[in-house]
Amino acid sequence: MAPATPNAPLRGRRSPLASVGLHATLVVASVIAVFPVLWVLLTSLKPPAYATSTDFFKDTTLTNYTNLLNDTPFLTWFANSLLVAGLTTVIGVFVAATTGYAVSRFRFPGKRGLMWTLLITQMFPVAVLIVPIYNIMSSMGLLNQPVGLVITYLTIAVPFCAWMMKGFFDTIPREIDESGQVDGLTPFGTFWRLILPLAKPGIAVTAFYSFVTAWGEVAYASAFMVGDENLTLAGGLQKFVNQYGAQWGPMAAASVLIAVPAALVFLFAQRHLVTGVSAGAVKG
Repeated sequence: MAPATPNAPLRGRRSPLASVGLHATLVVASVIAVFPVLWVLLTSLKPPAYATSTDFFKDTTLTNYTNLLNDTPFLTWFANSLLVAGLTTVIGVFVAATTGYAVSRFRFPGKRGLMWTLLITQMFPVAVLIVPIYNIMSSMGLLNQPVGLVITYLTIAVPFCAWMMKGFFDTIPREIDESGQVDGLTPFGTFWRLILPLAKPGIAVTAFYSFVTAWGEVAYASAFMVGDENLTLAGGLQKFVNQYGAQWGPMAAASVLIAVPAALVFLFAQRHLVTGVSAGAVKG
């Protein structure tokens, strides 16, 4: 073969026009993604009289934040949401991990039915489930109780997370389980001491999904919880909207503060998210 001449174009090298087009597209996409968040942040810093104005900066003030924290039960709502989301995350991770490991490693009667159940439960929209779940919680005396809301959120998070964890555990060699048995570990001891440390990416995805599910859910929180002292943030935000108008400033300030915990959880788990999602999708 004749050697390539110095002036020959390199295969796969983009032209200047294509490079400019690619970077322009990325810039536009980034602006579109960031603009709503930036707009909410700027709205939270405007006085009520200019909350709906198109000016980016107009008499910047922290009044909305001080009024929100001092004149509303926002901190109570925040604490309620933190409690519900925290319990949902801890219980959801444990149940999803143990269920996924059992389905991945063991053969038992009803295994196929359990797997189908995990899939089918994700097919029903929230609107269809509100009434039956409301009746069940009412008969058990769990309405207006954080425990009832936690159980409800677990019905959303656990099926998806358990199926994903099952796919993740399928990628971990079974020889590790066998080595644990040789060392005299019980099945749970093998899971807890050997398998779980290797499943950190999957655990991170499960924890993030469970937390976000409980932190940002609106329909169940609005239907099952009443009274300012029992509301979560999702229900509390509705207090700023009524038939006569909306308090955009306090609502924007609350939205910014609500986003902070979710962002912190994401930052904590982000290095595991891509690995966990891709690994959980390898096998079904």
